[in-house]
Amino acid sequence: MKKTLFSLAFAALFGAATTNVSAQAMMSPKSAAGNTVSVGGQAMYPNKNIVANAVNSADHTTLVAAVKAAGLVETLQGKGPFTVFAPTNAAFNALPAGTVETLVKPENKATLTKILTYHVVAGNLTADKIMAAIKAGKGTATLKTVSGGTLKAMMNGPKNVVLVDEKGGTSTISTYDVLQSNGVIHVIDKVLMP
Repeated sequence: MKKTLFSLAFAALFGAATTNVSAQAMMSPKSAAGNTVSVGGQAMYPNKNIVANAVNSADHTTLVAAVKAAGLVETLQGKGPFTVFAPTNAAFNALPAGTVETLVKPENKATLTKILTYHVVAGNLTADKIMAAIKAGKGTATLKTVSGGTLKAMMNGPKNVVLVDEKGGTSTISTYDVLQSNGVIHVIDKVLMP
């Protein structure tokens, strides 16, 4: 019951990604409508902010619920720009049993906030900018997160960016450049840990 409520709340706030996309779709997710990208079965409009788009993605209901529980809705509706690495529901489901339910409890708000802000980088880092930074760093780019931590970005093939968290966990970007009015979202397949 708690997990269902959490998922519903999360969906209401932050949804932005489609998994199992081709490499071409990952690099060119734009639809015939211009810069609009389909994520979680819904259009993500570049003239809307991160939260306004995220709440529509069926693939990010857990993330949306967590953002609400952490009190980050107003922040992610702000001017930005922000680059958000958005874990899918499947990424949250891969965490040890009970992790999500524990994190969304009011007494764990500080920990949840740190984990969520670890998925956010100040600025508008499109895929091209991330890949250019990796190339300039001779194979690795260090990204400073809003939480104060760092992520390492590396290439795994010609068009596949992998993020490595401070605990050594890895996550792959499955959908790139979901443009927003206040930044960009990249969908990832694992939850990153500070």
